Amino acid sequence: MPDHQPLCRHCQHPVKGRADKKFCNDYCRNAHHNLLNSATTNAVRNINHCLQKNRRILENLLPPSRQLIRTSAEFLQYRGFNFHYHTHILTSSRGNQFFCCYDYGYRWMDAVTVMVMKQESASVNQSGQKHFFPRSVNTLH
Repeated sequence: MPDHQPLCRHCQHPVKGRADKKFCNDYCRNAHHNLLNSATTNAVRNINHCLQKNRRILENLLPPSRQLIRTSAEFLQYRGFNFHYHTHILTSSRGNQFFCCYDYGYRWMDAVTVMVMKQESASVNQSGQKHFFPRSVNTLH
């Protein structure tokens, strides 16, 4: 049997106890795993920050009394909106794609104009399809 003690994977001090023990205490175990996961955690945190900021911008732009509003992409970018981040894409019954940030979404009307909307709760039509858009979305061209 070898006479050497294993070393802690975090602080490199000798580990006492079971033969398969990898860390000298809970602090070293937590610190080691936090260090391993920090890059992933920071990436997720940054993406979530962008998504939440995008949603906040759309929410502040759309007054509670309106379901839809048109604005320029330049104005959204001026407010800090990042078009690279969205949570999902929904397609209306007319085939229009809405890029959503949680419960708010936008659709490109042309190269410079976007239409912003708030999703309604999902309702199911007679054919069994779910609808998430205000009724007026399907009437716009």
